Amino acid sequence: MLISVIIPHLNQPEYLSKVLAALSSQRGFQGRFEIIVVDNGSNEMPIAICDGWPETQLLQELSPGPGHARNLGIKTARGEILAFIDADCVAHEKWLSSIENAFQDPEISVIGGDVRVPFEDPSRPTLLESYERIYAYRNRDYIASGYSGTGNLAMRRPAFDRVGPFGGIEIAEDRDWGRRARALGVETHYVPEMIVYHPARKSFLEMQKKWDRHIAHDFSDVVTPAKQARWIVRSFAVCLSPIGEIPRILFSDRVKGAKQRMLALFCLLRIRIYRFRKMLAVLWSGDGRLMSGAWNRK
Repeated sequence: MLISVIIPHLNQPEYLSKVLAALSSQRGFQGRFEIIVVDNGSNEMPIAICDGWPETQLLQELSPGPGHARNLGIKTARGEILAFIDADCVAHEKWLSSIENAFQDPEISVIGGDVRVPFEDPSRPTLLESYERIYAYRNRDYIASGYSGTGNLAMRRPAFDRVGPFGGIEIAEDRDWGRRARALGVETHYVPEMIVYHPARKSFLEMQKKWDRHIAHDFSDVVTPAKQARWIVRSFAVCLSPIGEIPRILFSDRVKGAKQRMLALFCLLRIRIYRFRKMLAVLWSGDGRLMSGAWNRK
């Protein structure tokens, strides 16, 4: 079994070095793999970094968006299994073996795994780390709703060929692809042993940009007065939702102690208020495209 690991990259050379190092240190994997890094318009191509890993091929896709980068990687890939990880993630040492084992079942065509947020210093948890350990990258929930995040996704090539390419930057390409797959009867299966680690965001501004993109994507379908009315109701529900999230924060096994839980709650309040304000603002402007932006261009 040949697994083609495809990594979209944009201005994250330090993270890219880490993900390539992790992929070179996999354990328990019996097959073969290749790595395809697709740069999406970085200030500087990561040529030196990729040259340090013999099994790595570097491509360039200038159309903005990780979906376009992944599509180019797929065109070049030789593997019967296509695996996707983001440049700022680190694969667990048994990530490839978990993918290999899952596809021993011929009935499985698409899989997604767990995404965890580590503490840089567990003795000094940050606001965003505490929040994102609970709320970010809930891939099991995403898969239950019909899609996996593309930061931890793998599929057989015939499944990709049947569903078609990833969409562009104007949509949430992972959600779009997964739901198109489900509509065709191609189910995504959750594999808990398939683990990647994603760092928490460093600033609240990064979190704002993330929600700007999501709000813009969701608003693209708000085209009738009835949908606009539902959008208003939804925005107020977002504002009030932290009340219902208190039990999740109190009993989550992804944070420990009163300090981490209080940090998570405070960050949740701040984010939900921001989302509420932005949802009303985009409705008032009537144009979510202004918020979509480039996927993480600097």
